[in-house]
Amino acid sequence: MKIIAKTFHGLEETLSTEVQEFGGTDVELLTRAIMFEGDLSTLYACNYLCRTAIKFIIPVKECEITTEQDLYNEVYAYPWETIFKVDQTFAINGTTSSKTFNHSQYIALKAKDAVADRFREKFNRRPNVDVQNPDIGIDIHIRDNTMTISLDSTGSSLHMRGYRAFPVDAPINEILAAGMVLMSGWKGETPLLDPMCGSGTILIEAARIACNIPPQKADRKYLFMNWNDYSPDIFKQMQYKALSDIKELKVSITAYDKDLKAVRATQTNIAEAGLEDTITVDRKDFFQLTEMNNLTIITNPPYDERLKLDDDKAFYKAIGDRLKHHFVNCTAWIISGNIPALKFVGLRPSKKISVNNGPIESRFYKFEVYEGTKF
Repeated sequence: MKIIAKTFHGLEETLSTEVQEFGGTDVELLTRAIMFEGDLSTLYACNYLCRTAIKFIIPVKECEITTEQDLYNEVYAYPWETIFKVDQTFAINGTTSSKTFNHSQYIALKAKDAVADRFREKFNRRPNVDVQNPDIGIDIHIRDNTMTISLDSTGSSLHMRGYRAFPVDAPINEILAAGMVLMSGWKGETPLLDPMCGSGTILIEAARIACNIPPQKADRKYLFMNWNDYSPDIFKQMQYKALSDIKELKVSITAYDKDLKAVRATQTNIAEAGLEDTITVDRKDFFQLTEMNNLTIITNPPYDERLKLDDDKAFYKAIGDRLKHHFVNCTAWIISGNIPALKFVGLRPSKKISVNNGPIESRFYKFEVYEGTKF
C-alpha cells in the first residue's frame, strides 16, 4: 500500500532513510512529505520508530469532483464499514487548495455526512463524531478538482514524545531536534555537548538515537490500532525487537545553560525521559567555557528577534571566537533562524542545510575546528 509521511521542510531525505530502514520501498520525496510503499508491519514500525515524521496517512481513494454532490457521492461510495465499526467514533480533517471547494470546514462537514449516511444505510445506525479523541481519523484533501481520501494511521502528532514536562520559551521541536542529530551523523562515537541546552530536547533525542531507544512511549496509542485489520501480534513482535535492540551509551552527553530556568527544565525533561543517568546537566555559561577538546557540539543558540543587528553580529562573533580558541578538534553544528548573523561566526562552514524551525526559515551549519584551521 502507498503511505505518505508528513515532516518538516529540510527533513525529507532524512525521513526517507528512516522509512527504508523499517521496510519502506519506492520512496518519492515530496514537499514536507515523502511517499513510499509498505505493508502493515512497515506502517506500525514507522509510527513507533521514525524520529522525523509528524504522522503517516494512507491514501485510499483519489477521484475527480466538480460539485458538492460529487464530493458527497465519492465519500459515500467508499466501503467505510470495512475499515471501522459503527460503535466507533470518527473525525474528518479537510484541507483544500481549490477555487471551487474553498472552505475546508464545509468539506469536512459534507464528508462527515456521507460517512454517517453510509453507516445508517447499512446498519440503521451511525457512528458518532469525536473531534478531540476519535477512534478513526479521515483526511479529505482537494487540490483543484482532485479529491484524495486518506486514513490517518497516527493520531496526535509524533513530536509529542511525552517527556516535555517543563517547557521553556521557544523550545525546538522534537522532530527537528532528532533530524538535526541524524543529519549531523552523530551516533555516540564522540562526547556530545549542547552548551545552550534550553529544555534539553536536542540531547534527549541524541541519547535516544545513540542508545536505540524508540522515540515513542511503549504504551502510546495509534489510530491504526482501531482499524478492523489491526494485528496486535505484528505490532508486539516489532515492538519487542525494537526494545531488545536498546544499548548503553559509551560516551558522555553534557547539557549546559547559563539560565537557571533552562537548567531546571532540562533536568526535569531528562528525568521524565528516563535519561538522568545518561545526560549530565550543569549551569554554565558557554562564553566562560575553556579548553574543551575532541567532542561534538549540536546547539540551538537563543536569539531575540528584537535585538539590534549590531548585537546579533557581536553574539555570533563571540560564539565563533569561543569555538576557535577553546574548542580545538571539535565539530560544532549550529541551527539559527538569524541567517545573516551566522556569517559572523567567522568560521567557514563545511556544510549548510536549509531547514524550517517552526515557521522560521533557518540554516543548520557544520563548523569544524582543528589546530591550524583556516578561519
